[in-house]
Amino acid sequence: MSDNDNGVGGLGWFLAGLGVGALVGVLYAPKAGKETREDLVASALDAKERAAVLAQQGKERAADLAAQGKQQVSDYVDRGKEYYDRGRSQWAEYVEKGKGLVQEQQGKVSAAIDAGKDAYANATKDLGKA
Repeated sequence: MSDNDNGVGGLGWFLAGLGVGALVGVLYAPKAGKETREDLVASALDAKERAAVLAQQGKERAADLAAQGKQQVSDYVDRGKEYYDRGRSQWAEYVEKGKGLVQEQQGKVSAAIDAGKDAYANATKDLGKA
């Protein structure tokens, strides 16, 4: 940001200095009016050319910064997609592990219930025999 501020401020100071210099030159010039006007026109054309050059440099710098910013945004978007995909795959992996654990626990509970039923049946058979 400070580079941009200096460029704008520098252009402003340049134009202000140009104006003050032209005014002082007109006031203290030992030349005739026609020569003074010609010098002023030449100075104004020179200032116009310099301003055009500075404007072109500013446009090029802005285009470079825009391209750089666009690339950075693209990089951040790509990185965000990678994080999203990685998180999604980890989440799917955890869900599958959870399903496996639930099925395992269901099997253990079913086995325990079946063992309890068998034990109850054996116990009631033994009571019936006695």
